Amino acid sequence: MGTVLIDGVEVEIGDDERLNGIQAAQRADKEVPHYCWHPGLSVVASCRMCLVETGRRDKETGDISMVPKLVPACQTPATDGTVFITDSEKVRAARALVEEDLLIRHPIDCPICDKAGECHLQDYHFEHGREERRADLQPFTSRRRSLGDTVTLFVDRCVMCSRCVRFCRETAGTSELMVVNRGTHEEIDVFPGFPLDNKMSGNVVDLCPVGALGDKDFLYQQRVWFMKGHDHVCGGCSAGCSIRVDENQDRIYRIKPRENQQVNQWWICDEGRYDWHYIHDGNRVAGPQRQADDQAVEWEAILDDMDTDLRRQERIAAVLSPFQTVEEAYLLAQYVRSIDAEALLGVGPIPVSGEDESFAQNFTIRAEKCPNRKGVEHVVAGLQGELLNWEAFQEKLEADDSIQAIWVVGGAPLGSECFSDETGACLRRRRTLIVQELFPSPLWNSADYQLPTPAFAERAGSFVNCDHRLQSVDWAIRPPAGVYTDGQLYWRLLNRTGLFQADVVRRELAADIGYFTLAAEEIPLDGVCLTLNHLATESTMVDSA
Repeated sequence: MGTVLIDGVEVEIGDDERLNGIQAAQRADKEVPHYCWHPGLSVVASCRMCLVETGRRDKETGDISMVPKLVPACQTPATDGTVFITDSEKVRAARALVEEDLLIRHPIDCPICDKAGECHLQDYHFEHGREERRADLQPFTSRRRSLGDTVTLFVDRCVMCSRCVRFCRETAGTSELMVVNRGTHEEIDVFPGFPLDNKMSGNVVDLCPVGALGDKDFLYQQRVWFMKGHDHVCGGCSAGCSIRVDENQDRIYRIKPRENQQVNQWWICDEGRYDWHYIHDGNRVAGPQRQADDQAVEWEAILDDMDTDLRRQERIAAVLSPFQTVEEAYLLAQYVRSIDAEALLGVGPIPVSGEDESFAQNFTIRAEKCPNRKGVEHVVAGLQGELLNWEAFQEKLEADDSIQAIWVVGGAPLGSECFSDETGACLRRRRTLIVQELFPSPLWNSADYQLPTPAFAERAGSFVNCDHRLQSVDWAIRPPAGVYTDGQLYWRLLNRTGLFQADVVRRELAADIGYFTLAAEEIPLDGVCLTLNHLATESTMVDSA
């Protein structure tokens, strides 16, 4: 173990750790301001905002010898005996000079800038800038140009941190962005004929510390201080990226990545970032219906009729959706098995599009376009003793004519029709068909009981990604009026008192199914890996499937 001295505070670092001055200061709860440095990108030390004093402490005598000049903390290694001073008069003067230089050329257009309220230049000016402006305010003409389908560049706001350029080269691997011209005429631009068009392009907006890069999808839609941010999990693919959902009055305005070194590092793909608009689509199912009535009915009436109808049947079956949380899938399985102890359980269709695409830093966009296949599969296998995927479930169903009631949960986004016409005809031959969906579909239209289901941002519970990492989240927005979440619906059918509580169900699940044992405790923000628990059951599941 080594020791680094930060403003008189000793910080221990591991023998194999490679930290710089910014990271070492963070361990001592000291913030070193910076523009160009980012932990996921190479170091260029160009902004000079992170200048600090540094030196070394002699192990034997304890004497400290300091370097006469300031050094960039982002480029200075923190090793055993290193000393950093981050808050001296000399350091404060250097930061004020950097801020003053940036603001001489920066347009004062904060009232119309999307970054206002979360801009590093604003924050650093108030904390580290000069009390008065020494240069005259000059009129400006804000220049803007499109870099691609998703991003707009506001040229005059750029502080030339080059984060966006490095991201496209080092992480996306597409290198569309570059720095043109020299000196004070430097600008960010795209190579002629090669617009910013990679599958992770939206990340450059998150990386920009000021308002130079604007997200076209979010531009001028909402002020950031009006929105509430909620930690959640992306429902776009099986990677299970950690995200933050920013909403105002239950309407989503943007989705941004949430750092999780175990899953998505600092990034998300454009599919996860932008493909959420279906949540507010006017064609969503907004209430329960009965085919016989061909109109909306009250929840109380339809729940009583459904429960009575199911209890009349000799055998029943349920298709759990890979878009549900594990708690929701578990509750539905519990409900149908409270009626028929041998109820047949299966996993619904798994939508797949293309092939996995890998980028730098082990970031992968998965071809499997559902967030919780692993979790739902282990719920089915744990309760039933074998896993039935969609094909195996249909075979079992065809072979058992005693099953006359089927509950099918969908939940795929708009345009992702998973159930074929042949499937609908097979399921329709039973006496009772209950279908939960986001949008009307041929299968939903043919169901006796037609129920709505929530989108991923409206669900509370846990998702298990393709690497067996379980993440628990609360709902980010409420579903439309007239829509019960799956958890609320099954909780009510099971006649449980109070409100649906995902953490209570998760603990029951952990006690009931060995794979989820580690989920019994409080789940950290980056989730918990269930790999150790899945080793004993994985081979059985594969054989059964």
